[in-house]
Amino acid sequence: MKSQMPTALLCIFILFIAMPFGLTAQSNTLLDENGKVSFLSEAPLELIKAKSDKLKGAINKAEHTFAFAVDIHSFIGFNSDLQREHFHENYMQTEKLPLATFYGKFIEPVDFNSNGTYVVRAKGMFSLHGIQKERIIKGVIVVNNESVDVNAVFSVRLEDHDIKVPKIVYEKIAQDIRVEISIRFKK
Repeated sequence: MKSQMPTALLCIFILFIAMPFGLTAQSNTLLDENGKVSFLSEAPLELIKAKSDKLKGAINKAEHTFAFAVDIHSFIGFNSDLQREHFHENYMQTEKLPLATFYGKFIEPVDFNSNGTYVVRAKGMFSLHGIQKERIIKGVIVVNNESVDVNAVFSVRLEDHDIKVPKIVYEKIAQDIRVEISIRFKK
């Protein structure tokens, strides 16, 4: 894990500092700031959905490392404005903890120069609500002549990230949240 840290920090730097100023990627780096991330809470008494089209991502093709980040403020949807407000203030504490990030390395090799579909596992540090957890997340990378698509579906357990749900709304908020990401990097 030690060798991944400098690359991950560089990728996160590129994601939040350089991209808004129009810095272009080097030949070994793929960048995008318009990926999609959505979540679904399917509890006995309520279904909650929200999405963001502000997922930022970077892949270092030579080192097979990656970094993804989304600003929690960018999520839209929900069943009501009050529900969105509770999400930000009571559960996610978005003002204090605004980012969700995942950085690390692809376990399986991906040939970013050859068209194909690659089923991969991404191993790294997932951070949400200020709590970092090492995770292995399965995904699919599709390489074609013009782009590289990354897609993944995984679950996030609320208690793993110290997100507390009061007993009064326990039947309205799932303890395991389904997350889906989709991002297209242009070559």
